[in-house]
Amino acid sequence: MTNLLPEIAAVTDRIIERSKKRRAAYNALMIAQREAGSSSRGRLGCANLAHAYAGTDEQRDLMKDGRRMNIGIVTAYNDMLSAHAPYYRYPEQMKIWALEAGATAQVAGGVPAMCDGVTQGYAGMELSLFSRDTIAMSTAVALSHNTFEGAALLGICDKIVPGLLMGALRFGHLPMVLIPGGAMPTGIANKEKARVRELYAEGKASREELLDSEIAAYHGKGTCTFYGTANSNQMMVEAMGLHMPGAAFIHPGTKLRQALTRAAVQRLPEIGWDSNDYRPIGEIVDERAIVNAAIVLLATGGSTNHLIHLPAIARCAGVLIDWDDFDRLSRVVPLLARVYPNGSADVNGFEDAGGPTFVIRELIKGGILHGDTLTVAGDSLADYVKHPVLEDDKLVWKEHGEKSGDDTILRTIDAPFSDEGGFRILSGNLGRACIKVSAVERDRWTIEAPCRVFATQQEVQDAFKAGELDRDVVVVVRFQGPRANGMPELHKLTPPLGVLQNKGFRVALVTDGRMSGASGKVPAAIHLSPEAIGGGPIGKLRDGDVVRLCAEEGILQALVEPAEWEARELAAAPPPDLGTGRELFAMMRAGASEAEAGGSAMLAAAEL
Repeated sequence: MTNLLPEIAAVTDRIIERSKKRRAAYNALMIAQREAGSSSRGRLGCANLAHAYAGTDEQRDLMKDGRRMNIGIVTAYNDMLSAHAPYYRYPEQMKIWALEAGATAQVAGGVPAMCDGVTQGYAGMELSLFSRDTIAMSTAVALSHNTFEGAALLGICDKIVPGLLMGALRFGHLPMVLIPGGAMPTGIANKEKARVRELYAEGKASREELLDSEIAAYHGKGTCTFYGTANSNQMMVEAMGLHMPGAAFIHPGTKLRQALTRAAVQRLPEIGWDSNDYRPIGEIVDERAIVNAAIVLLATGGSTNHLIHLPAIARCAGVLIDWDDFDRLSRVVPLLARVYPNGSADVNGFEDAGGPTFVIRELIKGGILHGDTLTVAGDSLADYVKHPVLEDDKLVWKEHGEKSGDDTILRTIDAPFSDEGGFRILSGNLGRACIKVSAVERDRWTIEAPCRVFATQQEVQDAFKAGELDRDVVVVVRFQGPRANGMPELHKLTPPLGVLQNKGFRVALVTDGRMSGASGKVPAAIHLSPEAIGGGPIGKLRDGDVVRLCAEEGILQALVEPAEWEARELAAAPPPDLGTGRELFAMMRAGASEAEAGGSAMLAAAEL
């Protein structure tokens, strides 16, 4: 792209150079898999094929000739998760649409899909991060039968999309498309939801009032409407060119949603290995696509969880991206969207104002996005700048107007909310951490205060309720990293810390754990690496130590005399908790990499 900003080009070149050997090895492996027959059933034995066809009476005769694509459907359906409940009928519909396009389709397998919203603050949350790796392995198992020439991935939420992509990319010789289910309609305003949560944290709202508020917010099928990890997933997948254009936030159960899903299924045979337009997922997800994903995340104030997930996805495609890349990109990527918690609007307001395709158009126009990347649809990412509509029941894509539909939510490239993106990297004698600043008031980008050290978020809540935190304070929560307890999100800390900040105190959070993808107004240095388990310096902190967090200068420092700091012993780790299946994930915790490398035992073991 000739008008690409120099810094975007420089970061991309840095990633390409760093990834050269791994990417070459990845490409060689994908070519070898295709040439070995992994994209054609013709080389399987007759008994093997008979087993594969036995469960599908209506398609068996069509599958026998081996001349048409057989699409493997990998589904994250369950009806406990609002975002995945719409997938219930998808496979039977997709089989019909595949037949219309001269292909066949089978459900290759299912993957688990847990909900962080259900498990937040409870034992099950300690399985959450490693559910991503379980999903990746489940995807690999589903596609391992070598009976599919393409795949459709049905998943949408926090760990599910990263896990599906991680598994799918190890079958990078196959064309694949991700099929979202859409966002639920708007319930109560997100700010009202947050207000009631803070009232409950102060004891000023009853449990019944809180439950009524939460049910009014999370009330139907589709993704939650705030701009957390699930919806950030959809924004990134659009920019990677793995959706049909504009598919991210169309509501479940609508004709337009159905038309987009049908188009996705019928696109796969057109980009198959024996077509004239072969587009395997391993070629689509290259270094530039990974950079595009990072850029749109920054431009929309997306979830901090992707500073773990995107490096993990990239590694599965032989690409190495690190937090320094995010930091450098954030300095030149403008903030174009304000969606809760980075603003008051939800993703439906964002979609109505122009949505992902508007963002992509503006970023390409500004030379900030690689617009010439390969995608599943169209000639390049430049075809992802139009929004889908139905005209006489026919799916078409139309140009956006020059202006945003609502410039309090979405801005053009020449009038951004900020000239910089929403993330910073912090470093100092406590290690390296990241911070999301897009929703933090500028006068709180620097916090210097005595710390109070905790080992669990329950301890923080107990201290808050006892009034022990009613002061300027840096709340430190350690032993929350991947190796300690699976790196649960500490979302339940958001209301009490928000209350303290509302009272006028200077407050910050420092942790080797994760914060929610919906983290917002309180400055939080998260994913601190190295983590406390294994010797991270966060283990040296003591109550009363003054900690300086400065997003302006990129500093995270314990203001302790160097000689004393060097001499301090590390705090002892608490014993691991048992129950809720946590003991089954012990090997994943023991072998997990640091957050910057994806927080994964699977990637570490495979040297990805």
